[in-house]
Amino acid sequence: MNRHYNGLKTAALFGVLWAILLGIGALIASSTRSLAPIVIFALIGVGTTAYGYWNSDKMAIRAMKAYPVTEEQAPELYQIVRELATRANQPMPRLYLSPSPSPNAFATGRNPQNAAVCCTHGIMQILNRQELRGVLGHELMHVYNRDILISSVAAAVAGVITSVAQMMLFFGGGNNRNGNPLAMIAMALLAPMAAALIQFLISRTREYDADEDGAKLTGDPLALASALRKLQSGVQALPMPQDQRVVNASHMMIANPFRMMIANPFRGGGMKNLFSTHPPMDQRISRLENMAGRPLQ
Repeated sequence: MNRHYNGLKTAALFGVLWAILLGIGALIASSTRSLAPIVIFALIGVGTTAYGYWNSDKMAIRAMKAYPVTEEQAPELYQIVRELATRANQPMPRLYLSPSPSPNAFATGRNPQNAAVCCTHGIMQILNRQELRGVLGHELMHVYNRDILISSVAAAVAGVITSVAQMMLFFGGGNNRNGNPLAMIAMALLAPMAAALIQFLISRTREYDADEDGAKLTGDPLALASALRKLQSGVQALPMPQDQRVVNASHMMIANPFRMMIANPFRGGGMKNLFSTHPPMDQRISRLENMAGRPLQ
């Protein structure tokens, strides 16, 4: 029931994204009497998304400097993933390790037949077998739920909105005979922020969904909760460098790979968390504890 609710929420968020884009289009049409600029930006967005979707696994793996591992090199990793993939009746994904000491993991691939799972050296060192199994269940569910497609489309629509909104600034106060220049400027300033917020909300929905579905796949929600708690402190101690390639792949990771400030509404911490692609760890752990019917010890 909860999974169905998340699907409806994702659809509603996509609807709001497209409503924003149509609103921008109406304003530009009233000013220029042509929708050609929107069509151009939309085509650019679709092309960029298609490239990212088909190459998402390669880009993320390169960003993390990951390398493929054999079963002889990582027997425990293979055993866990094979067991979970068999339980889900899905093919075995390719497995990678990243030399990063920062504890994290991600899965990518446009479908289960082209999936890849990557763990950092750091996460392999701090988690026990049950916790690692919980993390891998979460990551596999991202692939099985087609989250790469969802995040790619959301990013594309948000990108088109931002690009078109920037273009609107050139029309907002000039030769605008029919439109309202103040409305165009306001839309140009507010639309990118709204689009980014909705994109982040979609990412958060997918994380909650992968937590729940991954816990169902493993049958052990408390193992994932324990892993998340270790990851929270581990990333704080050893965050990843904010290299642009890592930043671009960060939304795929099970934990935000960068050191987060403690939320403080008087210093803008609440706003920064609002625009985070990852839900607060405390909330994720609490949901998993509710699934198990008891708190994590």
